[in-house]
Amino acid sequence: MIITYVPSSLYAATDSGESELANLLGRRAEHEAVEHLLAQAQTGRSGAFVVRGEAGIGKTAILEHARDTAGPLGFRVEQSVGAESETQFAFAGLHQLCAPLLDHTDALPEPQQAALGVALGLRAGAAPDRFLVGLATLNLLAEIAEEQPLLCLVDDAQWLDESSAQVLAFVARRVAAERIALVFALRDASTSEGHPLCGLPELRLDGLGDADAEALLAAAVRTPLDDEVRKRIVAEARGNPLALLELSRSTPPTQLAGGFGRPDALSVPHRVEDEFRRRSRDLPPDTQLLLLVAAAEPTGDVALLWRAAAELRIARDAAAPAEAAGLLEIDIRVRFCHPLARSAVYRAATPPDKRRAHGALAAATHPQTDPDRRAWHRAQAVLGTDEEAAAELERSADRARARGGLAATAAFLQRAATLTPDPATRARRTLEAARAKHEAGASESALELLTAAPLEPLDPLQRAHLDLLRAQIAFHLTRGTEVPCMLMDAAKALAPLDAALSRETYLHALDAAIINGGGDAVRIAEAALADPAPEAPPRPVDLLLDGLATTLTRGYAAGVPGLRLALEAFRDGPQAESVQSSQSDRWLWLAGRNAVAVLDDELLHVLASRNVQLAREAGALATLPAALNFLSITSVLMGDLAHADELATEATVITQATGGVPLHHARVILHAWRGDQAETTALNAIIAKEDIYPEGGTDVSLAQYAMAVLHNGSGNYSVAQEAATKACRSDEQSISSAGLPELIEASVRAGDPTRAALALEQFTSLADACGTSWALGLAARSRALTSTGPEAEEHYLEAIERLGKSRMASEAARAQLVYGEWLRREGRRQDARRTLRTAHQLLSDMGIEAFAGRAARELRATGEHPRKRGTQPAHALTTHELHIARLVATGATSREIAAQLFLSPRTIEAHLRSIFRKLGITSRRQLKDLPLP
Repeated sequence: MIITYVPSSLYAATDSGESELANLLGRRAEHEAVEHLLAQAQTGRSGAFVVRGEAGIGKTAILEHARDTAGPLGFRVEQSVGAESETQFAFAGLHQLCAPLLDHTDALPEPQQAALGVALGLRAGAAPDRFLVGLATLNLLAEIAEEQPLLCLVDDAQWLDESSAQVLAFVARRVAAERIALVFALRDASTSEGHPLCGLPELRLDGLGDADAEALLAAAVRTPLDDEVRKRIVAEARGNPLALLELSRSTPPTQLAGGFGRPDALSVPHRVEDEFRRRSRDLPPDTQLLLLVAAAEPTGDVALLWRAAAELRIARDAAAPAEAAGLLEIDIRVRFCHPLARSAVYRAATPPDKRRAHGALAAATHPQTDPDRRAWHRAQAVLGTDEEAAAELERSADRARARGGLAATAAFLQRAATLTPDPATRARRTLEAARAKHEAGASESALELLTAAPLEPLDPLQRAHLDLLRAQIAFHLTRGTEVPCMLMDAAKALAPLDAALSRETYLHALDAAIINGGGDAVRIAEAALADPAPEAPPRPVDLLLDGLATTLTRGYAAGVPGLRLALEAFRDGPQAESVQSSQSDRWLWLAGRNAVAVLDDELLHVLASRNVQLAREAGALATLPAALNFLSITSVLMGDLAHADELATEATVITQATGGVPLHHARVILHAWRGDQAETTALNAIIAKEDIYPEGGTDVSLAQYAMAVLHNGSGNYSVAQEAATKACRSDEQSISSAGLPELIEASVRAGDPTRAALALEQFTSLADACGTSWALGLAARSRALTSTGPEAEEHYLEAIERLGKSRMASEAARAQLVYGEWLRREGRRQDARRTLRTAHQLLSDMGIEAFAGRAARELRATGEHPRKRGTQPAHALTTHELHIARLVATGATSREIAAQLFLSPRTIEAHLRSIFRKLGITSRRQLKDLPLP
């Protein structure tokens, strides 16, 4: 599908000098920005920007300047143009851009080949994650750019289908060291707010100044202009080049010589569109109808236009008046002089004429080679309802869903619903359209559809699905306090109809209640346990629900065995069908969180790692950041803060590339363990003030846990006690499991033995139920802090032994620290030195600076000066470079690393050159021999 707008045709009634002047006047800075972008891309520094402005302001002219400049520089130029009537076709814009490049797909890894092939309808397969399609597109463009620099131009990006816009925005944010430049033209309009391209660097086009506007007007009008007329045209055009030319062309000669009038109150785009509409109205009827057919079918397929014209009994010579008027050009493609001409023609047409045009296009479109476009045209040709047309659209929706085009699925289903004569079928299709909108990320639009469309009659199962969808939308949009109960009510309604979905909905409700806080968790847990038990054998998700609900209602001792059984089921697999669904990331992430709740370090390591692995393999960039953040927190607890930083950085970079919501919890915990008070406090303040994090919810409680760690490390024990107390109020079991030891240490050091004893009693019950080295080691350390004499030493040594057998190296190092502090207070200076020396070395090597500082102060009190950490060459690397260096050291190739980090191989090679330069080495083999933190 190729359609090209030729800027020179904007000025069909004038000479080429006027066209060049219109492109140049007032645009020198913009041209220089384009030339700088191309120069950077030539040297391997990719870039992208959005040319933004109102219709007719000259965006297309900037793109044409980029194309004309790039050609002599040796660039390959590919172009895609959005069309308003194409927005329903998934990946249509991407197909335009990539179709000429598909002979290079063999160079892509198989998962990327499959994702791109399915998305573009070239092969069958499971619906791909849109960001895996984005990675495939990035690497396809990178392959082309290896041969010669590549310029990608996307005009009228406001009309790209949503899937294409998301993929191209992802590519624009990920290009780095390739020889690629991307330029998008995006119209200023309310519909473009929140567009996927928003947030990219912008080149905003404003109107021409009066002097430039008058110069352009003088070039367009060869006869002398009355001063008042010239002022009127300049004022009315508001600096819009297209408006200046169209207004001067439309003003009668008598008025040019001295007529009267006042500036139009309409906005410039509407005024220009009105002029195109006026020019088309003066054409013969058959020409107007042919123009309408061309406007309704934006692929630019000349053969299709003539077939549709034959259906309407329109002769080919009917095109001549439109061409003479400068509205249309027909050669190898059908081309309008400007997008506004196309929209003006279509909007001016009467509904009956629109139906005739679409009907002819449906008849002219082949049902096997382009069934979706045929179905869409046929649907637009219907007056009233038509079940056959609606069913054909529903089949198109199924094909769109199979390609991963959820936005297109929703559009097809919504139109199918309006065409459906049977009320029950119409209600079902409307419900499915709303669900597709929500899954595509358009939750507000889904809610509007559910509110406005008739949804009767629904059977009980459909009614339960409707209630579930409303609750899911509410959770996504507001995380309101009412959402957990909405989900619980949906789960109750589903119980006799779809037991499996009911159980998953209860788990969602329970998770939402825990995340929100507010006290609904116990009530939901009781309701879940009251419903009939799942069919045997239970799925991992069923076991997880039962374990969580039992823990909340009957306590740790009763709930921990069931929770461990659930987590082992997730670990051992094969995964249940629900875990392979779109909800799998949430359940596996929830399982990992509960591995912290039961303080099982082995299960935690496996589940957190698997969560990231599955998200990577699926290319699920929408969910990968949450998985990376959780693995980052896990790495902090295991004492690998350098790796934790790499994971958190990767999550941040991916979130920026995908336009996702920033996640702060990994960073706040990482900075707290590092002892970075400024960063930890700042992140805590962000979490505290943002509305999406309710007071008492999981995110706020996690931040309070981080503050407790921070202040325990720096010795501000009363502040640490207050923060730990808040954290331990959370319904989230993992936070209280991790927070209670912080509360015990802070309470002891703050001189509050009563509070420490109460927390110790609670934690001892938990640790005994868990029975892991991690749990029993923390319990022993906590008992030691509250004990004296030989009993205390016995507990300290037990803590060191047990935690040393676990993966929790950070906690083991802290056990050495508190034991050394106790030894010094006991006057055993030599023993204290030895233990504190070990603690200081361990904590320093991990980067746990505040606790290392505590150890250093204690060492100095014994008369020994702690050794300073030596500076390693690897410390000069950025977090991202260190992550790549570690992967290279394992023997991974650039292509393998690129696939894992969702970058191009050329970008990995650029990072490697920087790594080699900083480390003073020249090869991957040398990198393997270097100590990396």
